[in-house]
Amino acid sequence: MGRYLVKRIAMAVVTLFTIITITFVLMHSVPGNPFRKEGKMPAVIYENLQKKYGLDKPLSQQYVIYLGNIARGDFGDSMKSRVETVNDMIERGFPVSATLGAEALLIAITFGPLLGVIAALFQNKWPDYMSMVIAIVGISVPSFVMGTLFIQFLARNIPGIPIGGWGTFAHTILPSIALAMMPLATMARLMRSSMLEVLNQDYIKTAQSKGLKRSTVIIKHAVRNAVLPVVSALGTIVSNLLVGSFVIEKIFGIPGLGYFFVSSITNRDYPLIMGTTIFYAVILVTMLLIVDFAYTIIDPRIKLMREA
Repeated sequence: MGRYLVKRIAMAVVTLFTIITITFVLMHSVPGNPFRKEGKMPAVIYENLQKKYGLDKPLSQQYVIYLGNIARGDFGDSMKSRVETVNDMIERGFPVSATLGAEALLIAITFGPLLGVIAALFQNKWPDYMSMVIAIVGISVPSFVMGTLFIQFLARNIPGIPIGGWGTFAHTILPSIALAMMPLATMARLMRSSMLEVLNQDYIKTAQSKGLKRSTVIIKHAVRNAVLPVVSALGTIVSNLLVGSFVIEKIFGIPGLGYFFVSSITNRDYPLIMGTTIFYAVILVTMLLIVDFAYTIIDPRIKLMREA
């Protein structure tokens, strides 16, 4: 197990290094300059800005300097903000994004597998059809469209539900539900398919023939084995939540990290784009590691196969 852990951590480090390199190259391959669009900027000021942010150095030297800064956890100074560094923006915006993402993930984890189990237990009956209608809507309608519809038809007609902004629990209701719909639908469909397959296995029929309660068979034997595909998809689901939050935060005017990321692209703020991208990459790689190790807790057979 220790060897496997070291191997996975090494792969994670290589993955992060690759992401940093690709992002850096792509960022500096875009034609133009972040200071050119400022208008008629005097040449002296332009040269001073280039020197301040190290853009006057060769690209290879900029890359080495940036790697050194990343190793120290320093994402640099924002090119557009005069009072905050990229680290300050991440420190201010991430708790907001994390709160929104955690609420959306909680909604998806709570109701997604539950809908899938209900659909499988009542196959080809109205609970199955209703669950799959919700799943199809969640997958088919993008989160930003869902958020816009919520603002138009719910926030404007339900007292106490803010249209946008941040500060109270009420501000999180609509954006978290809009963000949760797609992962919820994905979990529901995965759980339904897996549950139907598990319910037809011989060991389930054996457990039923021994006189075990139906609830015991479903919860202890069927659900535990059927949930594996859902767990394996959690890494992708979390990434979808993070990416989806970019647009959701912009629509609802939420001052999270996604809001800063979208603004940084518009402003061509290189350090902020790089910083937020790498920060999110660290989170995603960490989540994938956690999901991978969670497999061994849910199904001990996986652990035995790795040690064999």
